[in-house]
Amino acid sequence: MSQDSLRQRAVELLQAAGVHIDGPAPTDMRVHDEQLYARVFAHGSLGLGEAYMDGWWDAEDLPGLFTRILSSHLDEHLKTLDTLIAHLKARFINLQRGEHAFEIGKAHYDRGNDLFKAMLGKWMMYSCAYWAQAGSLDEAQEAKLDLICRKLQLKPGMRVLDIGCGWGEALKFAAERYGVSGVGITVSSEQAELARELCQGLPIEIRLQDYRELAEPFDAIMSIGMFEHVGGKNYREYFEMARRCLHNHGLFLLHCIGSNHAPSRPDPWIEKYIFPNSMIPAASQVATALEGLFVVEDWHNFGADYDRTLSAWRVNFDSAWPALSARYDERFRRMWHFYLAVSTAVFRSRRDQLWQLTLSPYGVPGGYRVPR
Repeated sequence: MSQDSLRQRAVELLQAAGVHIDGPAPTDMRVHDEQLYARVFAHGSLGLGEAYMDGWWDAEDLPGLFTRILSSHLDEHLKTLDTLIAHLKARFINLQRGEHAFEIGKAHYDRGNDLFKAMLGKWMMYSCAYWAQAGSLDEAQEAKLDLICRKLQLKPGMRVLDIGCGWGEALKFAAERYGVSGVGITVSSEQAELARELCQGLPIEIRLQDYRELAEPFDAIMSIGMFEHVGGKNYREYFEMARRCLHNHGLFLLHCIGSNHAPSRPDPWIEKYIFPNSMIPAASQVATALEGLFVVEDWHNFGADYDRTLSAWRVNFDSAWPALSARYDERFRRMWHFYLAVSTAVFRSRRDQLWQLTLSPYGVPGGYRVPR
């Protein structure tokens, strides 16, 4: 097809989402390089994201633009070879086993603690905050941490496991506010180093370790924003590990992004630039993997809160950019904007959800009263 034909096709597709090329609205696309259309139709989201990183197009309200696109399901018209390859890899190759388990740590979480300190705020929680009664990101993350501790019914003296502990803030909070001890595991050396520093003086051990290696008893288990890196081929093994480590009367809280559709296909741009070897679980996959291992006491969805969380991260990132720019270049800044904008739109359009599952091995006697 000619460049003019490709442009016209793009115009027609975008109009269905209420988006115009070089239009006046904040959600309209400003195209700076006419080669954009061929790149996007050839490579889908990968081409769109790389073109944005290269400065070929802009939008004043990038999250708003992507919300329109996702709400109208326009992305479903751009199935390309890149999408197919990403899907086939996820379907037929176990991308999260063995040495692959540590790739996400090196590729994403080891980018630099300066970046995440600047973006995430006081609590350094890289997961959805809980905004029910909060007015700021720090308040919402503190509320999330306290909600998790209350759901787990933590008491002084308990030993807690945090699978994918990040920078240790959840265990630190639980130790300081609820008097517990614990073990946190991560596949990121940068996270482990800072977590040990932050938890110094507390009864907390931070390990650089794959979850499959765990086989020791805990009174409670939490996993916050890590399950997205487990992969569908490993869900059953993950829950079997949690079951063998959890006391018979303990509780396990799983906090993760989830899809309300069939098992999702990895996005090629996200796979290449942000979260390699990652996968958003479907409810059907989680339910199947749990069978015979846990009772689902509560399945809490507050996915709409991720919109506000990601928007706050974007504000923090932009505020810190003058300092961060000494280490990160302009292409990285545009890549990070694209990542945060697409992620915001995914939750604003309710295409993905945020789940907190509270699980028990045999059911809480008399029933589980759900904190909110």
